[in-house]
Amino acid sequence: QVQLVESGGGLVQAGGSLRLSCAASGSMSSINTMGWYRQVPFPGKQRELVAVITSVGRTNYADSVKGRFTISRDNAKNTVYLQMNNLKPEDTGVYYCSANSFYGTSRWGQGTQVTVSS
Repeated sequence: QVQLVESGGGLVQAGGSLRLSCAASGSMSSINTMGWYRQVPFPGKQRELVAVITSVGRTNYADSVKGRFTISRDNAKNTVYLQMNNLKPEDTGVYYCSANSFYGTSRWGQGTQVTVSS
């Protein structure tokens, strides 16, 4: 089974940058896409997609992060990155890495906290 470990979260001022990493281990042969989701600290808010990347490098972003965040993937290292620039207080939340198989199943990391102060 695939295991995911996120790193790179922290506290940053608005306008700053952070880079998240997600290292995957285990069998990756069935993995199609990898992505980043976030859980924001507001009651009733669902975990939301931030960015996703396919095995051949196609990307998709939430409208709220387009132009500020970049997802990338190093297949040789089984690692996915999320470069986050021009961070805003509303980007605060727990960021989760996901590995999504061709069969519709997903594995999740433990999450990493991102806090953006105004």
